[in-house]
Amino acid sequence: MHTVRVWDLPTRLFHWALVVCVIGQIVTANVGGNWMNWHLRLGYTVLTLLLFRLVWGFVGGHWSRFSSFLYGPTAVLNYLRGQARPEHRVGHNPLGAFSVFGLLTILLLQVGSGLFSDDEIAFTGPLVSLVSGDAVSLATSYHKNVGKFIVLALVVLHLLAIGYYRFSKKENLVRPMIVGDKQVPTAVPSARDSTQSRLLALGVLCLCALVVYGLVGLGATSGF
Repeated sequence: MHTVRVWDLPTRLFHWALVVCVIGQIVTANVGGNWMNWHLRLGYTVLTLLLFRLVWGFVGGHWSRFSSFLYGPTAVLNYLRGQARPEHRVGHNPLGAFSVFGLLTILLLQVGSGLFSDDEIAFTGPLVSLVSGDAVSLATSYHKNVGKFIVLALVVLHLLAIGYYRFSKKENLVRPMIVGDKQVPTAVPSARDSTQSRLLALGVLCLCALVVYGLVGLGATSGF
């Protein structure tokens, strides 16, 4: 067995920060009232994290890059037939890749729709002044009545998949996301996880936060 650094520290911190923020958003959305202020703040944080992950998918560690788990139809079919390649047991396998891309897409849609939502009670997105009333109504309807249930469904499926791999395939997917390393039967590249790469991640995160700050400020300067 070979010890491989699969998940670099920035990827691990992103993952658990996103978990905490999504749970917080679900809770604050259901509690309502003054907690909606925290719902907004957590939404900005989630958007910052998602933008970071999109950038990190191109410049991060080997197994965090999209190129390492961007599979074609043939690879997916072979995996489902039990013909997995060695690298499928290291980072995201073809099914896990679908989960990652699906979660990123749905969370971006949910946060994006929230920016343009207005429930006329306790929640008003910062960018509602930039679009028409019909667009605000559409975004609000999706955010409240569609998107949040898709997010919940994907979260449940994600947890079920983790449980399935843990108890059926005897593969612990959680531990590598905590410690970073994984025991694999074949020699594969380790993810870069140096001081320089971590500083790069910090710089990327700060830039993403500035982008979100500017985006939110755009609504304020447009008369909202």
